[in-house]
Amino acid sequence: SFSLTLIDALDTLLILGNVSEFQRVVNVLQEGVDFDIDVNASVFETNIRVVGGLLSAHLLSKKAGVEVEVGWPCSGPLLRMAEEAARKLLPAFQTPTGMPYGTVNLLHGVNPGETPVTCTAGIGTFIVEFATLSHLTGDPVFEDVARKALKALWKNRSDIGLVGNHIDVITAKWVAQDAGIGAGVDSYFEYLVKGAILLQDKELMSMFLEYNKAIKNYTKFDDWYLWVQMYKGTVSMPVFQSLEAYWPGLQSLIGDVDNAMRTFLNYYTVWKQFGGLPEFYNIPQGYTVDKREGYPLRPELIESAMYLYRATRDPTLLELGRDAVESIEKISKVDCGFATIKDLRDHRLDNRMESFFLAETVKYLYLLFDPDNFIHNDGSVFDVVITPYGECVLNAGGYVFNTEAHPIDPAALHCCRKRKEEQWEVEDLMREFYSLKKNKKFTLKRASDHGEGESAKDPEDASSEKGGEKRNSKKSSHSLLSCPSQSFNSKLAVLGQVFLDNT
Repeated sequence: SFSLTLIDALDTLLILGNVSEFQRVVNVLQEGVDFDIDVNASVFETNIRVVGGLLSAHLLSKKAGVEVEVGWPCSGPLLRMAEEAARKLLPAFQTPTGMPYGTVNLLHGVNPGETPVTCTAGIGTFIVEFATLSHLTGDPVFEDVARKALKALWKNRSDIGLVGNHIDVITAKWVAQDAGIGAGVDSYFEYLVKGAILLQDKELMSMFLEYNKAIKNYTKFDDWYLWVQMYKGTVSMPVFQSLEAYWPGLQSLIGDVDNAMRTFLNYYTVWKQFGGLPEFYNIPQGYTVDKREGYPLRPELIESAMYLYRATRDPTLLELGRDAVESIEKISKVDCGFATIKDLRDHRLDNRMESFFLAETVKYLYLLFDPDNFIHNDGSVFDVVITPYGECVLNAGGYVFNTEAHPIDPAALHCCRKRKEEQWEVEDLMREFYSLKKNKKFTLKRASDHGEGESAKDPEDASSEKGGEKRNSKKSSHSLLSCPSQSFNSKLAVLGQVFLDNT
């Protein structure tokens, strides 16, 4: 439990500028973490907190001044720990549907009596961490199981395009048929968008956009999102859950800023009513729901404020941040930290502090008010590192946060393997260079001047390049003088621009 909290808060230390403490915690983790233990662990929570936290810390460690080993970011102790933790989760995915069990024993695998019922978010929240792990280690198994789980949920959506809350991972039968954007479903939608941005994946984004249409058609009422029956679309619960407050931030990532702001302002009125967001809020009655009056210092509304402020610079979003800081300080601060608010009606406290308060709430608040933080980099500065696979650009911005607010540098996914297309482009560039050298023709041509460039070639070299053209027939054409493709996402995650074509 202590190690989990350390991992969960590790990158927060660096983002807040506490480099020395970051280095100290990394040393503690390297010496003391062991995943070979007889413990039943949540597959979902282990992924987002442990795997996500370790990957983020691994990718940020050089920036923090930690001495990294040769081959970083394609190797390193934190990466090996992340891989070890993720491998402990793989047995959960060995089901007929490819959808994982909710719990796995870290030593023995899935218990024989384990329930096959898993929530939708517990199935669809792996692609960010697992795809990153596959790209860094070269082992495709992680990304493969994550994609298979996502596609299984997509395949089993209802005829009106909605997914329920819990499903049997053996039979693919929906056990809980309430459809919404909140608890039990939330991060599935989040990871379709963030996975699409991280991987430049049109299929994932298309899935989300189809879901988004159904969500607007059946669950949206006056800029609130209710819970409905997944097959009929009839309202089943007219409540707002605090976990749903991530939605405006997600909308901003796809450029739907106007709708995002309207929904955000609805949620903000609830915050101002109570000084926090109750777990459940009855929309028609305008009040809390019985036994759901608590506020465990969740980050989702602050998360949305940060995303929307980056997109709009609307000062209302800073007002929410100010209100959050003041209310958390006034209501929940205690001698040993910040306590969960047990009941927002009278601000009674509980004797606990969730690790996501340090991992997410504090981090998003800080980033909301720190416009010059390296996380907000627009690509104007970057680092070039040498890997076994050549030069690699890192820390250029466009970080994709996992659902536990652990930032992943998308450029890192291109550091640790050479794609065949990129190798072909390098070969074409070399061939062109030697062709020019042979003919003593060094006049620079514009990338678009294909005709002149081709007329200067030797017949001998032209014939050898035809072989290359035949080999490349399945890939889109590139100018010989264009840069080898390396996806660059610095503004996607900040301004909410996601392009589905080749523009």
